[in-house]
Amino acid sequence: MTSDADRAIEAASDGLIALSHSIHAEPELAFDEHRSAAKIVDLLRSGGFEVRAGIADLPTAFDARFGSGDLVVGICAEYDALPGIGHACGHNIIAAAAAGAGLGLAAVADALGITVRVIGTPAEETGGGKVLMLERGVFDDVGMALMVHPGPFDITGATSLALADIAVSYTGREAHASAAPEYGRNAADAATVAQVAVGLLRQHLLPGQQIHGIVSDGGTAPNIVPAHTELLYYLRATTAEALADLTERAGNCFAAGALAAGCTHEIRTVSPTYTELTPDPWLVRAYREEIIGLGRTPLPVEEEGSRPLGSTDMGNVTNVVPGIHPVIGLDSGGAVTHQAAFADACVTASADLAVLDGARALAATAARAAADPTQRARLLENVARR
Repeated sequence: MTSDADRAIEAASDGLIALSHSIHAEPELAFDEHRSAAKIVDLLRSGGFEVRAGIADLPTAFDARFGSGDLVVGICAEYDALPGIGHACGHNIIAAAAAGAGLGLAAVADALGITVRVIGTPAEETGGGKVLMLERGVFDDVGMALMVHPGPFDITGATSLALADIAVSYTGREAHASAAPEYGRNAADAATVAQVAVGLLRQHLLPGQQIHGIVSDGGTAPNIVPAHTELLYYLRATTAEALADLTERAGNCFAAGALAAGCTHEIRTVSPTYTELTPDPWLVRAYREEIIGLGRTPLPVEEEGSRPLGSTDMGNVTNVVPGIHPVIGLDSGGAVTHQAAFADACVTASADLAVLDGARALAATAARAAADPTQRARLLENVARR
């Protein structure tokens, strides 16, 4: 049956590569991926999928379905880009590989007794599209959720960090910076003190805890004491518990800035909290065997935990639905994700192979789980328990 899936992916290969390149050529940011979503939907509709667009009250989300089996296979597509550097995280590859896996599984859906769902999930880079969709019931009937993400090398049991995405705003009082500075309360000073405190905190963080941010608003003119500033910060940790600890300690640093400068401050959540990836062990093993069968050499298992992949809202999904988020390797010339050179690498021959190998490996992994009576029963029982 997997040979039928492979043949379907091969037949669609030109269209899948064209899709990857087309999405790459027109990068769109979180929740604004209208052209990208439409391109994926058009390809899936041409393959016989029934598509609902704008699901979960998200205009650029979609649900493409094929088949009517009791076991639902969810293949997650991402297609948002990064500001300024486009598809430097390779979401064009993710989208095309997801579409390819969906088309491959559609060819064997009746034989396997599955329903194939290619789920279009916007706003992974910021916004937490999958978190919102999970909360709104999109994954309620999904027995397993799978996707691949590009990177410089193959990682089968990829892990990630939990993430809090926050904005810290300071409010002081403006004044003439030369003629009457004593009447001002400098919100930029508050931000500076907070950043110094965060820098000192880093020495005492737990292993796996990370904190990094930028100044998104630092004032308007040198001769005006800034009355308003804003910091954007990501807090990361290996577990939700460690993230809660970091959030409290970082919060004290932000409060210290306000206290020192005589300002007030407010912390708001920019995106839903991302939880850490919890890949399903059986699916990871199956995917690893498939990717090796395609001639790839993934990172040794014992090294996988030492290379967390930043953070992803797929973590929230894998904490509810058995799933995987492996990395499909491509030749990036030494570049890493979120670099402009990596964006360039995401439309090379190596990237095109990653699209097709990713589609093949995802389809084969899902097919193996569906055909294995023990795994099929396990996945269906998980759905019933939710």
